[in-house]
Amino acid sequence: MFSRLASDAEMEKRRADEFEPGPASPLKPVDRFGFVKQDQNNSLEAKNRPTNEVEREERRIRKWRKMIGVGGSDWKHYVRRKPHVVRRRIRKGIPDCLRGLVWQLISGSRGLLLMNPGVYEQLVIYETSASELDIIRDISRTFPSHVFFQQRHGPGQRSLYNVLKAYSVYDRDVGYVQGMGFLAGLLLLYMSEEDAFWLLVALLKGAVHAPMEGLYQVGLPLVQQYLFQFEQLVKEHLPKLGQHFSEEMINPSMYASGSDISVTKRFMTPGPPFVWHVLGTGVKIVFQVGLALLTVCQNNLLKLAFEKLIHALRNFPEEALDPEKLLPLAFSIKVFVTYSISF
Repeated sequence: MFSRLASDAEMEKRRADEFEPGPASPLKPVDRFGFVKQDQNNSLEAKNRPTNEVEREERRIRKWRKMIGVGGSDWKHYVRRKPHVVRRRIRKGIPDCLRGLVWQLISGSRGLLLMNPGVYEQLVIYETSASELDIIRDISRTFPSHVFFQQRHGPGQRSLYNVLKAYSVYDRDVGYVQGMGFLAGLLLLYMSEEDAFWLLVALLKGAVHAPMEGLYQVGLPLVQQYLFQFEQLVKEHLPKLGQHFSEEMINPSMYASGSDISVTKRFMTPGPPFVWHVLGTGVKIVFQVGLALLTVCQNNLLKLAFEKLIHALRNFPEEALDPEKLLPLAFSIKVFVTYSISF
């Protein structure tokens, strides 16, 4: 009897340990976006931002605040009157402090939130999901080098769990798919749980723009389509490299379908985050950035055979990922996606 009581007590202790926050990670140097610095001696980020850069950022913030109004009240009016100004400012970059609000405005998620009061709370607290264990298993793999998500069962991981669980209940056809955490995690760095959830809904279900849920549906139909289209675009825009890939039997699924943390991180930093351009211009920017990366690295890639070529395509040098240089090149590439694939 006593051994059984001891066993029950041990089981209760284990359950408690599973849901109690783990110890906070030791303090480590981080960049201004919250990522732990891996190599302080080889970083593109200056330790101290120049005064002129700070002043330029402050001017941009004032312009954006005037453009969107209090809480986004002037946004639609300004977009209708001066769409070219909005487009130009987007390409220059949204001030970090306003990104969360602007993403919600451009995606239509703010409207979804206002039309569905209490729904998020219902999904999180009162509903159950068949994917809960899968979500818990994957959470620690999402942005492990960002301070917000490092503590086991800490605030960041709990918020991420809530958003992913809520979406898996909201859209049971798609449910939860590994990889969703990177998108949801990025949103949580800029907004509350509920705001992040409705923005995730707006992106995947297509509140304003084309739905992205095909990236996560069974068989990944949208992923397959994009990979096929990108392969054709490489042959069109970079024929020498396209021919080299064909000779080495390289296709985009070998290097362009993963969730690369380093790429995601770079597009959160000084330049405008990558997710914004998907919202603002559609999937075309995905192809443009991919082509720009290959253009920058083309001379080196043409010299490599299969194994080294695969490694290089999965590990682009950090200087090639600098948004300040890469995005202007990407915007200069004219992309017209007309290729289709049948399943």
